[in-house]
Amino acid sequence: MLHLRIVAPADRSADVVELLGSEPGATNVLLMRGAAVEPEGDVVMCDVAREAAHPLLARLRALGLTERGSIAVEQVDMALSRVADRAEEAAPGHPADALVWEEVTVRTSEESALSATFLAFMCIATMIAGVGVLLDQPILVVGAMVVGPEFGAVAGLCVALVRRQSALAGRSARALLVGFPVGIAVTVLATLLGRAAGLVEPSMLDGSHPLTAFVSRPDAFSFVVAFLAGVAGMLSLTSAKSGALIGVLISVTTIPAAGYVGVAFALGHLAPAGGAALQLTINLCSMLVAGVCTLLVQGRLWQYARGRRSRHRPSTVGA
Repeated sequence: MLHLRIVAPADRSADVVELLGSEPGATNVLLMRGAAVEPEGDVVMCDVAREAAHPLLARLRALGLTERGSIAVEQVDMALSRVADRAEEAAPGHPADALVWEEVTVRTSEESALSATFLAFMCIATMIAGVGVLLDQPILVVGAMVVGPEFGAVAGLCVALVRRQSALAGRSARALLVGFPVGIAVTVLATLLGRAAGLVEPSMLDGSHPLTAFVSRPDAFSFVVAFLAGVAGMLSLTSAKSGALIGVLISVTTIPAAGYVGVAFALGHLAPAGGAALQLTINLCSMLVAGVCTLLVQGRLWQYARGRRSRHRPSTVGA
């Protein structure tokens, strides 16, 4: 379940309480008059089934609470209550399948911002991948995949396209269009410094590299794997299952491809660098298509589940 803490103006708190009382998926409603200082007003709290959260939040926003008050949402890890159980039973669908657009938007907005931290992780991950390619060490390549922050920006762009949010789309696209070139440029510089110090030689990319050569050799499976990973990644974000997201990060070769581009370009291996750049492009495009398709399908299925549950819910009129 989710816990809502609402600060409502005094002239709106009665409407909020009435709204929560009419929602079968909401329970444990508390009203504390005059408890809020900034912004001034009443505090209303409740627990709501995850399945009922999005439509309820939309109705709360329609009351003007985001302009004159605030709405905070927290995850409830455990609720030992038969009343809470009945609220979840009354809500349509299954909690793991619920699509809370507000939650998804906030999470992707935070992870897609072009910040110093984002660029630092991008550069570190790309350099680790470059070392993994030079040494033909897949464990370093996997480590670079986990460190890379790019999936948050890809997910943010997917959400922005589906929800038609131009600000989020611009922020996410900027993070990708700046982050990857910066990471590659830093890797090129680090490789040149390593060569000057005698640590790196062009011959290090002359061998077969059986464990990492796939990074610069895209094929049909590159698109397929990235597409499946994009679907899994979006599902992990919408259902708040971070464990699945880790699996996504270590199955997509975006960061390794960027690292390969950096070291190959610095060492004069232009053909492999071009192959790795193509691999990077394929993976990003495939994840983007997968993420958009997943969100569209989830939205449709969730609307169908809610409509079907509403049609089969017994009427309480006259009860």
